[in-house]
Amino acid sequence: MPRTEPDLTRSIAQKTTPAPGIIQPPGRWSRGAWLFRDSTLQQLEILLDEAFRIPFTGMRFGIDGIIGLIPGLGDVLAGLLSLIIPIAAWVRGVPYVTLVRMGVNLGVGVLIGSIPLLGDAFDIAWKPNRRNYQLLQRHLGEPRRHTGKDWLFLLLLGGAMLVIFAVPVALILWLLTWLIHH
Repeated sequence: MPRTEPDLTRSIAQKTTPAPGIIQPPGRWSRGAWLFRDSTLQQLEILLDEAFRIPFTGMRFGIDGIIGLIPGLGDVLAGLLSLIIPIAAWVRGVPYVTLVRMGVNLGVGVLIGSIPLLGDAFDIAWKPNRRNYQLLQRHLGEPRRHTGKDWLFLLLLGGAMLVIFAVPVALILWLLTWLIHH
């Protein structure tokens, strides 16, 4: 028996509609954006914050803690990797207040993490990527198209993050200059 037009439309819609709980980012990001998929973001969070376990303890750490051992620049590099989750959240239309919380989580991790040894221990305990991934999961809503105000907010947030990342680098350069002259 041949299919009627409504049946055919329904079967096409079922094949192209994403599964419940998987929200596609709007516009051009929906094609080939493997970096912003839930599974990729979760794997990134695990790699950065929880990939390894300290034997005989329940404590876990990731490459964020290992990269952070490089004085000054390690925390900046790890912080740059950590920006992927907040960027994915922005692309998906997460509310501004959540993006600010993500920025604060990341900023605290970078700034305090840049303190030698003590900062690395703090960074392992703080787990900013885990916090940000959980915020992303909690606040996923219907994707929306970004307006000029959205782009302005992203620019301001990016500027604030740039300042946060520049502080450890500036402190290292100042310390090296001071040591060379004294």
